[in-house]
Amino acid sequence: MIEDQASSLRRMNQSRLIKVIAVTGGKGGVGKTNITLNTAISMAKMGKRVMVLDADLGLANVDVMLGLRVEKNLSHVLSGECTLDDVLVKGPHGVLIAPATSGTQSMTELSPTEHAGLIRAFSELRTDIDVLIVDTAAGISDMVLSFSRASQDIMMVVCDEPTSLTDAYALIKLLNREHGVFKFKIVANMVRDIREGQELFAKLSKVTNRFLDVALELVATIPYDENIRKSVRKQKAIVDAFPSSPASLAIKGLSEKAMQWPIPNQPGGHLEFFLEQLVVDKVVGGQG
Repeated sequence: MIEDQASSLRRMNQSRLIKVIAVTGGKGGVGKTNITLNTAISMAKMGKRVMVLDADLGLANVDVMLGLRVEKNLSHVLSGECTLDDVLVKGPHGVLIAPATSGTQSMTELSPTEHAGLIRAFSELRTDIDVLIVDTAAGISDMVLSFSRASQDIMMVVCDEPTSLTDAYALIKLLNREHGVFKFKIVANMVRDIREGQELFAKLSKVTNRFLDVALELVATIPYDENIRKSVRKQKAIVDAFPSSPASLAIKGLSEKAMQWPIPNQPGGHLEFFLEQLVVDKVVGGQG
């Protein structure tokens, strides 16, 4: 009887295992937020329950890009005024947005303890989701490092600019040498064709192979598409506004691929989103 209960509980927890992807890039202007939102919406169209965490805590723009009205944000969660469930805003196709603040200096200067508190808040989330996509801030701040290493997969967005590659390398180096992250998924954005995306990936790989112990994987090449600019003006995602455009099709392919990435069934030894669920699943699994 106890074994049956344990098996049932194990199945329940395994079904609640949540895929967590951090989208980062080292610098601003590489198209992180566009890729985050369009990937989230593409996954929602596939029937997945998706949440986007706007982790650019001082310069929120996810809700702005979709024209959503926000009353409460993550600063209210940190202050203890409300729970994470209370601040969620519903976007296109049911995608949930956890909005950050805009123009609030204090939110960009959170302590490591406050970063950890925000990450732990996700373990108390009552809303059922399948995927959490974290849209990090630009740069290589402690905040970017905290949210990136707390995710299962790190999707690094790069474009064909020298500063994009150098900043991406700097972030990879920090996450690798100081936080033990070894695997990075690379998205070549705003490229002319697949060949240019592959050349961009080769440039980054050449440097990381020489100086770091990391494994890079090119998971998508997103073509430059004027429809992205048009969709931003409409405050719509390109996968909705122009679903047959080259960028939309590439992002749909990325989303389908990302849904196949395996979800670890036990903690990785450091602070992670939904850590308590992983721990419970591991304990119950041991009992079964």
